[in-house]
Amino acid sequence: MDYQSFIQSKIVRQKENLNYTLNQWRFKKKKIVFTNGCFDILHRGHVEYLAKAAELGDKLIIGLNTDSSVRRLKGENRPVNNEEARAILLSSLIFTDKIILFKEDTPLQLINFIQPDVLVKGSDYQPEEIAGYDIVKTKGGEVITIELTKGFSTTSILKKI
Repeated sequence: MDYQSFIQSKIVRQKENLNYTLNQWRFKKKKIVFTNGCFDILHRGHVEYLAKAAELGDKLIIGLNTDSSVRRLKGENRPVNNEEARAILLSSLIFTDKIILFKEDTPLQLINFIQPDVLVKGSDYQPEEIAGYDIVKTKGGEVITIELTKGFSTTSILKKI
């Protein structure tokens, strides 16, 4: 098996390129889970969070902030790893089905396009504050927060370095 091609095939750069896959999954009655983030330095907390998110459905789509949106959200010194490196690491996880990059500060447009069955964020958010909450709830979907792994964050790793 050509693992590098397999990993690359999970990365989507234009949301329109997800149409065929989304239609196929919906036809097969797959429960689609969506989450998003910067995932700048992939660590145990990220992996545990994403594994729990994947368990909430059949297919996991991760919205990944582009480099420009990470800089706007986190500051000029971020991201540490560029979007290509971050996308490859995330797509190499066994439970990741698709990675879609987005340049906006929030994934609202992406969520509106994907129409996931389950929208997931960390427990540092209140469900009603999560971008896309209304979209997912209106279609009868679930918005779920997942407890974050204590002691693991990109910020704390950067402070140690």
